[in-house]
Amino acid sequence: MVRVIVWLFSLSVAVSANAQQPLKVYVKNGVTVKSYDFNELAPLLNKQNDTTYVVNFWATWCKPCVEELPHFEKLHANFKDQKVKVLLVSLDLPKQVESNLIPYIRKKQLQSYVVHLGDPDMNSWINKVDPQWSGAIPATIIYNGRKRKFYEQSFSYEQLQTELEKIKN
Repeated sequence: MVRVIVWLFSLSVAVSANAQQPLKVYVKNGVTVKSYDFNELAPLLNKQNDTTYVVNFWATWCKPCVEELPHFEKLHANFKDQKVKVLLVSLDLPKQVESNLIPYIRKKQLQSYVVHLGDPDMNSWINKVDPQWSGAIPATIIYNGRKRKFYEQSFSYEQLQTELEKIKN
């Protein structure tokens, strides 16, 4: 019996060690944002299941980024009953999460899943996202278990939906 308990405890420790643990969790005014380094974020960029993921890299200080965010929100709303997930990865500086990012999420009532990438060594992870990425934002990945495409551009809603349909089908 003791061996079974020790084995179960060891198994639970191993499982939790493989879980994505954020660097920090910011909570303010009812909004929670998890901040990851790239190694913790990477599994969210490479899920192998029957869901299609739309991952947008953006920041509150990036005008083209905030101009296109309503399109991602609309995509989230229109496809929420299908196997489509929208992930908004903020590249705001860590010191701006509480002062800029959280108030923006609250003001705009963002419904998509928002995380913060707090890994300052962009040169070490940009090519891991996509070798063609110059590092400019907005940038988006649309992928599922079979297809993957990277976009270093802004989208209209129609363009975004068209690209999603290409990957989804």
